[in-house]
Amino acid sequence: MNHKEHTLAIFTLVEHKKVNGKLYGYAPYISEMNIWTSHFKKVLVVGNYSDSEQLAKIDISYDHPDIDLVMLPKFNIKTPLSILRLCFNLPTIIYRISRAMMQSDYLHLRCPSNVSAIAAVIQIFFPKKPKSTKYAGNWNPTSKQPLGYRFQKWILSNTVLTKRMKLLVYGEWPNQSPNVSPFLSATYYDCEKVPFKTRDFNNKIKFVFIGAMVIGKRPMLAIEIILKLRERGYQAELHMFGDGDLMTKVLNKVKDHNMDSFVFIHGNQNKAKVKECLVDAHFTILPSKSEGWPKAIAEGMFFGAIPISTRISCLPWILDNGKRGILIDSDAESAITKIDNEIAKGTDYLNNMAEKALLWSQNYTIDRLENEIQKILEDA
Repeated sequence: MNHKEHTLAIFTLVEHKKVNGKLYGYAPYISEMNIWTSHFKKVLVVGNYSDSEQLAKIDISYDHPDIDLVMLPKFNIKTPLSILRLCFNLPTIIYRISRAMMQSDYLHLRCPSNVSAIAAVIQIFFPKKPKSTKYAGNWNPTSKQPLGYRFQKWILSNTVLTKRMKLLVYGEWPNQSPNVSPFLSATYYDCEKVPFKTRDFNNKIKFVFIGAMVIGKRPMLAIEIILKLRERGYQAELHMFGDGDLMTKVLNKVKDHNMDSFVFIHGNQNKAKVKECLVDAHFTILPSKSEGWPKAIAEGMFFGAIPISTRISCLPWILDNGKRGILIDSDAESAITKIDNEIAKGTDYLNNMAEKALLWSQNYTIDRLENEIQKILEDA
């Protein structure tokens, strides 16, 4: 298939905005999708739309010259009213997804999401169309997950129902369907690699948290860990990037406990600002409840910041079970004791761990990602 003469349809939950004739969305998602879209003549984006023309710092636009948004009504199944609203809108949603699939030559689903759940069912009726799915959630087969997530994983990996599908997941897992392939993400190019530079862990220790300010990412736990480390005598400071429902609570905690001299809230920032903070960081910390690809952790590792994370999703594999990072429990006291014990092992030990983290992460660049995506499309 010569994809340059064909149409790509993307099914996603990412909310889009149209500003000055361009389509904008969440930067990490758009950055990767710009690689996929570059291989096609025309692109249909099937998803949600915002009337707002106010762009956040985390928003960027698609690069493609011929791209259309197929707007779907926003929906969820969290309340009886929302279920009733979905039932009312379902014929429209099914029609628009089906029509986009009929008009396209290649289908790409972004999972897990409400949109992709419906698209996963409808794609069954297009067995001859080549397809791929980027499953950006936790693929760990033993993890407890919502029914909707488990449904999407089942239907997409079922090769009887789902034909010509390449299912891209984070991490390597045993006993998987033949259409499941490990796949990683990336933020930086080969040209952005830096040589490893040793850090001094005996004075100020810089921690960076990158993630949405929501319950699932546990930003309050990250602050608690820094506070307790300072009580144990460490000159720890925390830089926090991201926004979300807990932002006000985070800001109030920092203000009420007079932590603004060592906890710095930056909000959403572009890639350059985040990179500027990471290049001399000692640690990146993400005590999250759930992850797909832990972008923030991988970004810190790229510059030699030691990752600290909970044992979720593919993180034990990324951190090589503690050889290139620190795996903690979600209990604050246990986490603090673990970090304290690791720091106490000394600068040489920590720099050795940091260098392992850097060397691993620098294997996964945007250049490599571009090659992997090209291979997937060539195989299709």
